[in-house]
Amino acid sequence: MKYVYQIGIISVISFVAEMLYVFLPLPVPASVYGLLILLFLLMTKIIKPEQIEDVADWLLKIMPILFVGPSVGLIKSFDVIKGQILPLIIMCVISTIGVMIVTSVVAQAVIRMKNKKNADKQ
Repeated sequence: MKYVYQIGIISVISFVAEMLYVFLPLPVPASVYGLLILLFLLMTKIIKPEQIEDVADWLLKIMPILFVGPSVGLIKSFDVIKGQILPLIIMCVISTIGVMIVTSVVAQAVIRMKNKKNADKQ
């Protein structure tokens, strides 16, 4: 029953994100809305990490399986994209490096904030 509850929480957040995507005239994907909603709920402690932890861990474990469909789609449409391979590879490399840089900067900022908060408590 715990897993149904956790999937329910994640599903409601996903549904609200989809509704925002449909009704707001912004070029923002529903998944980004969902991540922002989840971040807000976790930061305000409306949802505690323990309330979604098990299902979130499971979703992370099966994530590679979720990429099989899009990968097959790319292989099937190779004739369409074969003239654009080099630009696609360059975009992938640049975006990967960008994500790594942003992630490391944000992680460092969070660690510093946490250390500062712990130092202030002592």
